[in-house]
Amino acid sequence: MCGRFVQIIDIELFVKRFGVKTPSQISVKDNFNVSPGDFAYVITNDKPDELQAFKFGLTPHWAKKQMYLINARAEGDFNKEDDINYTGEAGITKKPAFRTAIKSGRCLVIANGYYEGPAKERLSKPYHLHKSSGEVFTFAGIWDTWADNTTGEVVHSFSIITTVANVATQVIGHHRSPVILDKKDEQKWLDESLPIEEVVQLLKPWPGDDFKADPVSIRVKDPKNKGRDLLIPIDHAGTTEYDSSVKKDLKREGMGRNRRKEDPLGKQGTLF
Repeated sequence: MCGRFVQIIDIELFVKRFGVKTPSQISVKDNFNVSPGDFAYVITNDKPDELQAFKFGLTPHWAKKQMYLINARAEGDFNKEDDINYTGEAGITKKPAFRTAIKSGRCLVIANGYYEGPAKERLSKPYHLHKSSGEVFTFAGIWDTWADNTTGEVVHSFSIITTVANVATQVIGHHRSPVILDKKDEQKWLDESLPIEEVVQLLKPWPGDDFKADPVSIRVKDPKNKGRDLLIPIDHAGTTEYDSSVKKDLKREGMGRNRRKEDPLGKQGTLF
């Protein structure tokens, strides 16, 4: 699964990278731990030239109450063993919560990285997975709009599609991975006229080994923690390993090294 990710807001980069318009108002801030219920920027099939702030955790339009479906399995109810060699049917097209969205409600979820852990420990032993180059990338997402009949509130929300383990998640011992789109497939993913047979062909694990997995603090497990310091790698003894670029930003934000010497992991204690 992919229940936490990183989105660093760089409007100039987004405009250039995705060909979107500069928004009149920046409604989303940097979030180094996007969690269910948080807002993040996505680019949808119906408005491919805009950045829109949607809530992470999809609520289908037909739901009687708000839901938070953060992930949608590409295989649906098939491949329950999470066989990495699975080549069968994409059951997502049959799931009531996703079968409409996969056909007409697709989106790009902009990310700088995501968090995952081994199948057993999960976020009790978290890793930050990101491109070694530092490039921004996109998850294949689906979205829907739900209206609360009681309050009249309208909620735009999204889910990240997952598939079998990719190279990076296999290394850390996790059985699933988010669907990460190749740049050349991003516009195809947003193409409303693309036959569903071609859509599901894009739901495959990321093939390359250009992702790096850094062990990070267990503090990421708490969705209240949103700061840049979550990206600081630690070693297996729980000792902070300062990345120079992150350290520089932390100092700028008033979080210097001396403070972390006293308690490098806060009240959570040693990670491993």
